[in-house]
Amino acid sequence: MKIFQVIIGTEILNGRREDKHFKFLRDALLQRGYELFSSFTVKDDPDLLENIFSLIKKTSDSMLFCYGGIGATPDDFTRKTAAKIFTDNEMEYNKDFVNIIDQKFPNEDNSKKYLLAYWPKDAKPLWNNPVNGFPGFNIKNRYFFMPGFPQMAHPMTKEAIEKFLPKKEIKKRYTLIAYAKESEMLDIMKKIPKEVEFSTLPKLDYTSEISFAGENAKEIYEWFMLKLKENNIKYKEATNEDQTK
Repeated sequence: MKIFQVIIGTEILNGRREDKHFKFLRDALLQRGYELFSSFTVKDDPDLLENIFSLIKKTSDSMLFCYGGIGATPDDFTRKTAAKIFTDNEMEYNKDFVNIIDQKFPNEDNSKKYLLAYWPKDAKPLWNNPVNGFPGFNIKNRYFFMPGFPQMAHPMTKEAIEKFLPKKEIKKRYTLIAYAKESEMLDIMKKIPKEVEFSTLPKLDYTSEISFAGENAKEIYEWFMLKLKENNIKYKEATNEDQTK
């Protein structure tokens, strides 16, 4: 599963607001046994949104969590752009959402508010909004669109994750600190099997934090330590404190 995040908000990029979504989604996915594949923070620009949504649609086994731009003002492009990419421009009013608007605002002309309920065709609601009860929406159980307000969007995110991402075993990670530059270990690194998730983080003191995860990670981790010994490279197995420095 390749999970994308799109955070829409010119006000984040120009400094008027701080992002609250990246860390929340990242941590919620990790607790469920998943990881983000990519995250974009973008302006409210329809061409940019169209390009990003197209990329996500073309990516096999993709899933999207999108925050912002589903309102009814002229600078909100998410609903129409999502329809253009994911439902061939077809849109419709969600009757349940329309009814909620009428219930909240009785004896009013709600025709302009109904734009909030004008969604890509066959989109389904994400109801978990403790602020005002207005839903976000879900296309094909893969693409989730929520408001920019964290107080509304994060409960909807939990709703989607719990419903559509079965809990998996949290990935076990094995990490060591090597007292060497990356270049000194390059020949060893080239022999690491591609199916093992591997990363190296160089530090300013010329040590390297090296981490393994996924299938056969423990076996490769032990093999790597053996190779370091054979090449007279000192190392230590990392603690949580080492990894936060």
